[in-house]
Amino acid sequence: MGRPARLLRHWFAMPSSRLFSAASLDRITAAIAEGERRHRGEVCFAIEPALGTRQLLRGVDARTRACEAFATLRVWDTAANNGVLLYVLLADHAIEIVADRGLSGRVDEARWRAICACMEVRFREGDHEGGAVAGVEAVSALLAEHFPQDGDEADEDELPNRPHLL
Repeated sequence: MGRPARLLRHWFAMPSSRLFSAASLDRITAAIAEGERRHRGEVCFAIEPALGTRQLLRGVDARTRACEAFATLRVWDTAANNGVLLYVLLADHAIEIVADRGLSGRVDEARWRAICACMEVRFREGDHEGGAVAGVEAVSALLAEHFPQDGDEADEDELPNRPHLL
């Protein structure tokens, strides 16, 4: 894909609200809250319609931007270092997952990519809400596997469950 085509896609990207209504955001929020009842991790979901011109001219890709969002949204700042960001860059049709260091060595890259691939299929079919919820549920299943909820101790909700519209 050439630079001019990418610039045009980002300049004329549709707003997030066209694909994720307020009701869809509510359902994604509910899926995050439900998942977090089963694990001690933190799931964060962020949607960005497009990058700015400066970012595009610098060659920022979806992975780089996801890492920036991970830091900006403070997903790294959890007590157990087990936060996970699901990042969607609409203009590039890109989904990235950034996991904190507490998951390093526990979940291999292939499992994260499989979640992204599942979401991508649903998105291509036009089911953005379903893809987002499926991604949240899959991430929650991995977190429950590695950081199960301890019934004896209340788990603090360290990050907002509402998706971030960047």
